[in-house]
Amino acid sequence: MTDRLKALADAGVSIWLDDLSRERLRSGNLAQLITDSHVVGVTTNPTIFASALADGAAYDEQVRELAARGASVEDAIREITVADVQQACDVFSGTWERTGGVDGRVSLEVDPGLARDTEGTVAQALDLWKAVDRPNLLVKIPATEAGLPAIASAIAEGVSVNVTLIFSVERYRAVMGAYLDGLERAAANGHQLAGIVSVASFFVSRVDSEIDKRLEAIGTDEALALRGKAAVANSRLAYAAFTEVFSGPRWEALAAQGAKVQRPLWASTGVKNPDYSDTLYVTELVVADTVNTMPEKTLQAFADHGEVHGDRVTGTAAEAQQVFDAVAAVGVDLTDVFLVLEDEGVDKFEKSWAELGETVRGQLDGAR
Repeated sequence: MTDRLKALADAGVSIWLDDLSRERLRSGNLAQLITDSHVVGVTTNPTIFASALADGAAYDEQVRELAARGASVEDAIREITVADVQQACDVFSGTWERTGGVDGRVSLEVDPGLARDTEGTVAQALDLWKAVDRPNLLVKIPATEAGLPAIASAIAEGVSVNVTLIFSVERYRAVMGAYLDGLERAAANGHQLAGIVSVASFFVSRVDSEIDKRLEAIGTDEALALRGKAAVANSRLAYAAFTEVFSGPRWEALAAQGAKVQRPLWASTGVKNPDYSDTLYVTELVVADTVNTMPEKTLQAFADHGEVHGDRVTGTAAEAQQVFDAVAAVGVDLTDVFLVLEDEGVDKFEKSWAELGETVRGQLDGAR
């Protein structure tokens, strides 16, 4: 079964798991996925941590200890998540060394409530970087307008960053610009650029979910024929922007100092519409120098029946643009689509963070 995943990895796609729990760490499941399923990184978010804490007894001992010393909910969340991420970073240390720091990465998110707070985001990003104290950490910062200068400032301080919640190519270009700004400032600050890594998490399935809903509301044959096409087209346009930005004199000057490209990371690749292939957002986005972070269900589906047909992205920008032109022509307001997706993304993460807080509060109260 893993031959399919090997083919995906051999095509230049880094396979990251979109999940982490202490149970995975203790049982050896994560280590097994590295060995058997070509997994070379992990991403987390508040929903993942809330789910992990709600299931099983792996956190009981730490929760009892935190309760005994009167830890606040905020401090408990921090200590629990930092401990999991530290352990995961250690599990991936061999991958990190083998890939020269490109892979073997584990992501930990700043408080989503800071998504509109530049200074607060920078302060927490630096705090998490120091608290985890592992060179293969990625601090997740959202690509909101307030997040853009925070990304540059974190990079300038030598922090490796996973930029999350990117939906539009326009915002993605701004993210890449922030990365380059940050690298130039990092060099001026005396940081070794070779030690700084960043990925840009470009969300996939949610784009189809929002645009398909609007196409169905329009209801014409032309509109309905476009369902399920926008997300892949959007991602292909993003990759074209990536190849454009990471070329030319400005990038070459940074590369000469050891800088690494900020790879596109295809996020939200679990298919939400059961009418679509469950490996759609993996198969159609195969191209070198990318990451695909998958929920385990998608990973298993690809291992079972996924197919690698070679590079499905390079040279497809014109065709992808035709899809977007057609979507706009039937009446979908794309500017509004991306605004809605970003606002919903921040809102969902804030709600998940609140749920995580309630879960931890309940466990602390129970332990007391």
